[in-house]
Formats: sequence, C-alpha cells, structure tokens
Amino acid sequence: MRRLAAILFFAVALPFAPAQTPPQPAFGAAPATIQAGGLLAPSPGSAAGQGTPFKLNIGLEGTGERGEVSVAVQILIIMTLLSVAPSIVLLMTSFTRIVIVLGFVRTALGTPSAPSNQIVVGLSLFLTFFLMGPIFDRVNTEALRPYLDGKITSVDAIEKASVPLKQFMLKQTRTRDLEYFLELGGYGPTAVKDLPMRVVIPAFVISELQTAFQMGFLLFLPFLVIDFLVSSVLMALGMMMMPPVTIALPLKLLLFVLVDGWHLVVRSLVQSFA
Repeated sequence: MRRLAAILFFAVALPFAPAQTPPQPAFGAAPATIQAGGLLAPSPGSAAGQGTPFKLNIGLEGTGERGEVSVAVQILIIMTLLSVAPSIVLLMTSFTRIVIVLGFVRTALGTPSAPSNQIVVGLSLFLTFFLMGPIFDRVNTEALRPYLDGKITSVDAIEKASVPLKQFMLKQTRTRDLEYFLELGGYGPTAVKDLPMRVVIPAFVISELQTAFQMGFLLFLPFLVIDFLVSSVLMALGMMMMPPVTIALPLKLLLFVLVDGWHLVVRSLVQSFA
C-alpha cells in the first residue's frame, strides 16, 4: 500500500512540477533543429518527431518479493474486509452473546422500546471492545505493527492475526460443535492448533447462540414468577378485565432496580467470557 501511495503521489504531482530546460541529446541521438521563435524541435528521425506521445504507465504489480501479495490483491482484500467488517465484529467476537442477552432482558421486563435498539447495540459494542481489548492488542503487536514496519509480509501478518482470534473462539466453543463441523467438512482427526477458520467460526457462532439462550432463559424465570403471581391475584379478586401487564410491569421494574439488575447482567456477561 505504501508503494501504491507513492506511485499515486508522483502521478498527481507530475503535472505540477516546475518547467526544466530541455535535456541534452544522448550520445548518438539525432540532433534537434531550431525553428522560428527559438523553439527546439526534434529532428525527423527522432522518436518524438514520429508522433509518439509521452506515456505514463502506472502498474499494480508487486515487487516480486517472495511471499508478498501484489498490490492489486491487497486492495481487493482491504475492500473486502471493509465490506464484511460488521460481520466479523458480529460473529468472531463476544458481540453475539452480549446483544442477545441484553435483548432478552428487555423482553423479560416487558419494555420492548426501553432501552432502545441504539442503546442496546451501543452498549454491546462497548462491552465487546472492552472484552476483546487484550486480543486486539496482541493482533496489533504481533501482526499489524511488524507488517507496517516491513518486517513481515502480508500473508504472514494475516496468519499471525488469526492466532489470537482463534484462541479466543476455541475457548468459548463446545467440543461437540467442533466435532460436528469437522465431520461435516470431511476432516479427519485434527489438532487444535491446526483447526481451520472455516470450522472454528461456525462452531463458535453456534456455541455462542446456545450460551446466550441459556442465559436468557435464566433471566426470564424471576419475571415469569411475577407474571404468574399477578395473574393469580387478579383472578382471585375477580378482576379479570384488568390486564396483568399493567400491574406486573411496575413490579418487574421495582425488582430489577432493587437488585441492581443492569450491574448483575453486565457482570455475568463479562464473567462468562473468563
């Protein structure tokens, strides 16, 4: 990318370069003739006299270094990463579990619009950045910085960057899910360090969904008890026309506030990744 930036800089700066004196003809070249007005004109036998225009070719070929991806492929990889970056954040980090659990909390409280989707997604993103901070630091130290300094190639940088992410995902993935996708992909017995990302990522996503729904079920239980109690009391009092939600919602909010519910939920989420 630095080479491409340098090429583009010179291509843009070239038309604005200061005028220079015409170069002297090389040894053996045809001499230039002087026309009226003092202008130099090339001789008929020269290349410029034959009507050949000046050309500037900007190529995207690599430098031929061993193990280095060409600039065109690097641009393609960067544009692809920019387009799939949201999916990478969603599926290869802790975001999936966090946003699902927070959504279950909102549904269990019976407040589908409070907190809003923007707040739930924003809180999930900040918690994700907090939990993934050490892993991002490892990627920056082991892969990004050496690549920017020119110490490793782009292929080596990608391989080194995938190691911390793979270790994080494997720590949260169930063995049963890994074995299923290994069997589905036709892989034989494979060591943990040799597991391909095409097996680790789907197994990690399935495990995260399973864990998130388990936590959501446990969060629903106390609020479900409140709904049963309110419905039973209203039925016993003969107030069948009174919606149970009208009475249950304030009780749920009171219980959630008294036990400091958001602190408990966030702490449980952070500890679940320990």
